[in-house]
This record gives sequence, structure tokens and C-alpha cells, in this order.
Amino acid sequence: MKKTSLKKSMTGAEALIKCLENQGVEYIFGLSGGSAIPMFDALVNSKIKLILVRHEQGATHMADGYARATGKPGVVLVTSGPGATNTVTGILTAQMDSVPLIVLTGQTTTWGLGLDAFQEADITNISMPVVKHNYLVKNTNDIPRIAKEAFHIASTGRPGPVLIDLPKDVSSGIFTGTSLNPPMDLPGYTVPDKGNTRDIQKMAKMFKGATKPLLLVGHGAMIAKAHKEVRALAEKLNSPVISTLLGKGVFPETHPLSLGMIGMHGTAYSNKAIINCDLICSIGCRWDDRINGNNDEFCIGAKKLHIDIDPAEIGKVVKPDVSVIGDARLIVEALLKKVARLDTDEWVKEVQFYKKEFPLKYNNDNGLSAQFVIDELYKVTKGKMVVTTDVGQHQMWAAQFYLADKPDQWLSSGGAGTMGYGYPSAIGAQLGRPNDQVIAICGDGGFQMTLCELATAAVNKIPVKVLIIDNKYLGMVRQWQELFFDNRLSGVDLEGNPDFVKLAESYGIKGFHIDKVSQTRKVLTEAIKYKGPCLIHAEVAKQDNVFPMVPAGKSAYHMFLERPKTKLEKPTGST
Repeated sequence: MKKTSLKKSMTGAEALIKCLENQGVEYIFGLSGGSAIPMFDALVNSKIKLILVRHEQGATHMADGYARATGKPGVVLVTSGPGATNTVTGILTAQMDSVPLIVLTGQTTTWGLGLDAFQEADITNISMPVVKHNYLVKNTNDIPRIAKEAFHIASTGRPGPVLIDLPKDVSSGIFTGTSLNPPMDLPGYTVPDKGNTRDIQKMAKMFKGATKPLLLVGHGAMIAKAHKEVRALAEKLNSPVISTLLGKGVFPETHPLSLGMIGMHGTAYSNKAIINCDLICSIGCRWDDRINGNNDEFCIGAKKLHIDIDPAEIGKVVKPDVSVIGDARLIVEALLKKVARLDTDEWVKEVQFYKKEFPLKYNNDNGLSAQFVIDELYKVTKGKMVVTTDVGQHQMWAAQFYLADKPDQWLSSGGAGTMGYGYPSAIGAQLGRPNDQVIAICGDGGFQMTLCELATAAVNKIPVKVLIIDNKYLGMVRQWQELFFDNRLSGVDLEGNPDFVKLAESYGIKGFHIDKVSQTRKVLTEAIKYKGPCLIHAEVAKQDNVFPMVPAGKSAYHMFLERPKTKLEKPTGST
């Protein structure tokens, strides 16, 4: 960290902004308000660029997208009360997906705390369940230490959001400390690194004799930047690889050993491999209910190995035969030295047969299909764009048809399933990766939750694209109602959708429209070549479903490839 001169006096807010500058912060995503005025005032003469958003939820998703795209913590600045509480959805999204965020909230004065002052909200207690850590600052001179600790906590170990609540008298008070780079005070906070050598040796021995191994890569492997090591391990073992939704891109999805995404809407061949493997090694994956709906039927008879940096995840869902706690990259690097090629030729032939026998498919018989539009986007862009998504059917179709060959190329809300995430996260990713093209693939429902951020893209001339898959339904809920609730549709019809092209144009953003198969490639090509921000409105078939599908609470044994002819049980899990 650079040293900063303390020759002239400064406010707590000015000291805070200096600390952020020293941490290398490029952007702050925020929306101003009374209790945060000192901090916004301190930004006036800062080299940090303020991205003024239109809603605090948008700010958190932009910071989240920036963090996932760059690996650096995203920073949010909002005011007290509703400004702070509006960030909770974005904080939850980051916490569930292990994304480093720093959320700075203004607060009423220290002497007004607990008195129901104007725009007071106890955001430290409100946010407690959805942060990695939080602070209520009561002394101006504590700001540098807390800021330094917050960045360290947010970005080390299993990353996550850290909230700093700053009363107005603290941020406007005079800083009289002696350093902007004081020592941290974090007793008990340790970060696992290389993993236990004996555990790694045990894990290496478990691989011996396996003839049907699988490597399962998750977001933890992405965070650890273990992509090169994972590829080397897969190729050395000659082992097929499957990924979680957030693990897309850790292992190239066009690689011959890749079976793509596993789980509820994963590829049929990845789910069939799960059923038949004799060993599965999870690298940075928490075995969540989207890949493992029924623990009793998950990888029956297979050895289960687990690599994770968070000790809390070991045995939480699946009890592994061997586990190693630590940094995934370092552990896989050590494991590579202790394993040899396995006798997997027949197994590789088997899974390749699954790929040929059970491919992903779609048709345009009932109108323009969303899958076709996304597949065409993949072909037009040659799979090179950074893709963010919202949540729902379009998200699953995008995961199936827009393959990721590089890490940090695929950004999506996994654990929280946050509608409204896609577009603002793409804005943050585009700012973090100015030399890459970024596109948000959104449903018509989720896009309307944060569409006001079109203004943010327009004002800042951020050349991000958004593809709206418009089926005029909350499509995933409608699919469940069709399959499990006798097609009794309730609360899913989005009648009254706007003309999205005119909406974009009202913000000064170029709009494109697609509703025919014949025009799809031409329009997508034109939109991708367009230099500024733009919106592509694709009106697709209204009642298409995402397949394959494993019902919630079920295992891969219960996967179906198309709509079953018999009535299905109502699932117990969430969509």
C-alpha cells in the first residue's frame, strides 16, 4: 500500500477515500443521500470515478459484476435507511456466490443511534446474516484500520461482502490519526492455503484404481484461479470434467473431456456420468441442491473427494471419503505430482456416447426459440464475449448453449437466484474489462427489475449489450406450474410488457428487434458490431420449457429429457 502524506488535516470521509485510493479502487457505484454527503463530497477531488446509479440494488450488482470480472473487490456507497436496506438483495447475492464487495453506508449521527432518527436503519444487524463481516464505525480515527481490514476480509479465503456503516458525525469529523496504513487487528482470522500434506496424499491414493472418475469444478476453483491446474489434472488423469453453473469456464467447455454443466438443467450426458462414475472429486463446489437434489441417491457407490477453502462446507451436504481444506490451486498443484494416468479409455468412450446419444436440442416449430437465439449469439460472437445473465429459463438456456472456454467469462447469480442481476452486473463487468465485449442475457421479467440502469449505461457511454429473451412470462415459474401444478398459471403472465426498443431509445440507447428466425443472425451481428450500448429485444415462443430437467428434491436418476406424459409429483424444493 502506498504511503499518504498527513500534512494537512482531513475529515474521516477524506481519510476513507484516500484509503480506497491506496487499495487501488477504480470505481465506486453509488447513490447519494443526506447521511452519505461527507463521503460523496470527498469523492469530488478523488481519482476514483463515481458511477451514479439509479437504484442501490443496481449499485451492488454492478460492483458484483466488476468483482467477478476482475477478481478485485467492488465498492458501493449509499446513504442510510432505505438506501442501505436497498443493498441487501445485492449483498445476499454476493454472499451466496462468494464475491468480494465493500459496501459503505451512511448512517445517522452516533448520538441519534437507536432513537428512530430520520432515515435510520440498523443496517449492521439487518445485514448480519448476509455478510462475511460488518462494522459500525464510532471513532473517526478507526476508519483506516477498518477499511484495510475490510478489504483483507472481503478478498481472502472464501471471499464475501463486508459492510462498513459510517455515522455522519464520524465521516465528517476530523481525522487525527497518525497513519492511513495502520496494522490490522484480526485475531483468529486465518486463511487456509496449501492444504494438509497427508490429506493430499490420501486423496491421491483414492484416485488409484478408479476407472470412471469425474472432476466436478465449481466457483471456488474459479476464485482460486485454478483453471490451468484443473486442466492439467484432467488431462493427466484422462478424466471427464463437469461443472456447476458458476464453474463454467474453469475447464474449457469445448474441450473433448468436458461434459458441461451438471444438475437440474445440466446436460443429459453430465447427469448420466454422475450416475455411472466410480469416483467424483469436487474442486471448489459445495454440492448444493441444484446438483444434488437427493443425497441418498447421489453418486451411489462412488468415492467422494472434496477440495474447499471453507471448512464449513466439508461434510455439510456430502460426507466425503477424503477432503482437503485450502486454496484449490495450490492443492491441485500438489495433487498433480502424486497422481498418474488412469485406465479410463472405456469410460471416455462411454461418456462420448452419451454426448452423441443425448445432445442438447431445440426447434423453432412453435415460433422463434430462445435456444436458437442464444445459440446464434454464440456462433456470431464465436463464444468470446463475457456473458452475464439474469435468473430463469433464459439463464439455463444460456448456460447450455453459450459455452465458456475461459474463467471469469460467465457471470450469473447462482445461490440467491436474483432476478435483476444480469444487466447491472454487465455494466460493472464492462467497466472492469474495457477491452472485452460484455453482454447481459436477461428475461423480460428480471430485466424490468433493474431496467432503470439503462440510464447509467447511457450517461457513462458504457458499450454494454443486453439481449432480452421476451416470452411474456415469468418462464421458469410457468414451467413448474405447467409440469407440477396441472398448468394452473398464477402470477406469471407479464401482460403489459413495454416496447423494449422504444424504452431503450427513450434513454438514448440503440434498440434492435428480433421476432423471426430468418433475421436473427443478421440483427445479432449488427448489434454486436454497434460501438455503443445497445438493447436487443428478442420475442420468442411463449411456452417453451427447459430440458433436460431433474425435479427439485430428486437425483439424476429421475432426469427427463422432454415433457413426461404422466402426471408429476409436486416438488418440495424451490425453483
